[in-house]
Amino acid sequence: MGKHQNLITDVAGLRIGNAHDPALASGVTVALFDEPAVASCAVLGGAPGTRETDILEPDKMVPGIHGIVLSGGSAFGLDAASGVQAYLRQQGIGFAVGAAIVPLVSQAVVFDLLNGGNKDWGVYPPYRELGYEAARTAAPSFALGTAGGGFGATTVNLKGGLGSASVMTSSGHTIGAIAIVNSISSAVMGDGPHFWAGAHEEAEEFGGLGHPARISPEMRAHSWKGRRQPSTTIALVATDATLTKAQAKRLAISSHAGIARSLRFSHGLYDGDTVFAASTGRRPLEDDVQDFTQITALAADCLARAIARGVYEATALPFAGAQPAWRDRFGKGE
Repeated sequence: MGKHQNLITDVAGLRIGNAHDPALASGVTVALFDEPAVASCAVLGGAPGTRETDILEPDKMVPGIHGIVLSGGSAFGLDAASGVQAYLRQQGIGFAVGAAIVPLVSQAVVFDLLNGGNKDWGVYPPYRELGYEAARTAAPSFALGTAGGGFGATTVNLKGGLGSASVMTSSGHTIGAIAIVNSISSAVMGDGPHFWAGAHEEAEEFGGLGHPARISPEMRAHSWKGRRQPSTTIALVATDATLTKAQAKRLAISSHAGIARSLRFSHGLYDGDTVFAASTGRRPLEDDVQDFTQITALAADCLARAIARGVYEATALPFAGAQPAWRDRFGKGE
């Protein structure tokens, strides 16, 4: 086992690639699996943008997939999966159907079209090329914050971004999460520095502030992005535990609790909150009930931490009127 990085790539059997365009203010994050991964997903937001999610349902025949894409660009960003497929096909990776090789790549997108970047891309959007580049550069280590699919992400009051975290169960299974935090609401309490996910923090991974002594009504007040602006938090939770497709579906559903723990609020009409869950199958479950229950519980906490890190690690976009980053406001010179 390699060095613990507190990233989803602590799960053996997957790599992450990022690609982004600073002028566009958007990008793509790709998870590639060393072997086809058993995967499923749960879409609980009211305005999702997805590709190849039906194949992940437990009643569908596809046994595993080769990659998962988390992208900016709203519906235009769905082109990114085509670039990832092109890269995988060049490598000879995919399911053989006669003489054809078909890589299977699922995807979800966030809406980042109003963040100040130049979206005048001409006839075709650039996400296919960004997807290809993200796949080509996938590696065990990767940047967080304003990077990849989180490059253009925002929340209601602070810059959003790409976050990740990992944890190990008592029986030795590794769980990791990666998220693009583009929330319609807030990751912090009121106008202050405290993250809603503060109770789940490990080793000061997002500032070490925990929760305040008292959470006031003002801190609990709801706020959200104005107008009918879709906003979404999308994520992948992965484990090295050997899971069935039905268990992956249950893991995706239960992991949505991590979104609810770290954002106030989530799963609204104008967001597309989506969680993928994947198993790289490196470690069998010792006790199906006990091991799997702990995996679902810890995965939700891990996702909450990844979401807070996505905001904590972000840097502001260099545009007039761009949202401040958490570190700009509360970082004490970081």
